[in-house]
Amino acid sequence: MDLEGHFDDFERRDWEEDAEGTVRFAMIGLGWWTREYAVPATEKSDICDTTVVVSSSTEKAEDFAADFDGIEAALTYDEFQDGAATEHYDAVYIATPNALHLPYVESAAEYGKDILLEKPMEASVERAEGIVEAVEASDETTLMVAYRMHTDPAVRRMRDLIESGFIGEPAHVHGHMSQPLLEMIPDPDQWRLNPDLAGPGASVTDLGVYPINTARFVLDRDPVAVQAATYSGAEGFEDVPDERAAFTVTYEDDVLASMSASQNAHTNGFLRITGTEGELKLEPAFLKPSGLTVSRGDVDAELDLPDWNMDHQMDEEFEYFANHVLTDRQPTGSGEHGLVDMQLIEAVFDSAERGERIDL
Repeated sequence: MDLEGHFDDFERRDWEEDAEGTVRFAMIGLGWWTREYAVPATEKSDICDTTVVVSSSTEKAEDFAADFDGIEAALTYDEFQDGAATEHYDAVYIATPNALHLPYVESAAEYGKDILLEKPMEASVERAEGIVEAVEASDETTLMVAYRMHTDPAVRRMRDLIESGFIGEPAHVHGHMSQPLLEMIPDPDQWRLNPDLAGPGASVTDLGVYPINTARFVLDRDPVAVQAATYSGAEGFEDVPDERAAFTVTYEDDVLASMSASQNAHTNGFLRITGTEGELKLEPAFLKPSGLTVSRGDVDAELDLPDWNMDHQMDEEFEYFANHVLTDRQPTGSGEHGLVDMQLIEAVFDSAERGERIDL
């Protein structure tokens, strides 16, 4: 088996359909991520615009709006939930701390707006279930959890290769993501280290979700069991159990995955899928431009996306979401899809605390 056809037009948008119109976004949560990546992604798009911004105070929302063109309303969270300026936006992008997602999903669904929701979905399975219920209650709302790796060309080619049988039957997965959080954001009081806002952990919820979900996507298989260990000991990580985490996930068809994540380690990310006939390796992954290595027998190829940085990932994510909304299609990453990740994340911490395997 060769690679003919798999890498022709490597960066092709195999998900794209002809779409007419523009999706106008209300940005909910105006932190550095929204400022540096989300709004710029809509500015570069032909089918996305940012027209409303929502924050904790009128002053903060108006200050943010003043830095960008085309914003028609600057709202507080309460004003958004009360239905202000609904005529000025078609969809929302929610980038608040995890534990604050649910109320804004409920309001957006009530007003019939589409939703691009940052991952993980919420701070608990119960609240994630509330998100699914709110969307199901609306006949007009499409929700997509913002798994930006779903639109990464290298990840999509991995999925194609596995589906075609290029590596035989998938057998093992090795995935990792880490970064020095307190060097990047030197504030121990930040929300990612606050269980009331982030959920049960810091590393698994914020970083481990990347290899967990990307493996699900490329394998097209869901997790069925997990066994985990966690550790916290460094200053700043006193309130979370997972400064470091390692866990073994069993996916459907007995694919075994060894995964790890840390918010207090060297910046790194990779995903390796080993099958009965070959192997796929994505390294670097998640935080840096993707490099894909493909191996089987005498075939050994390396394909790089040198410019596919975070900006490109976010540009593609917004375009993917808007294209699906404008063509009335449900994107990959529905609420039901995200709920599975939430169930696995909670099971990781349950397993680490109990010291045993947890079946999902």
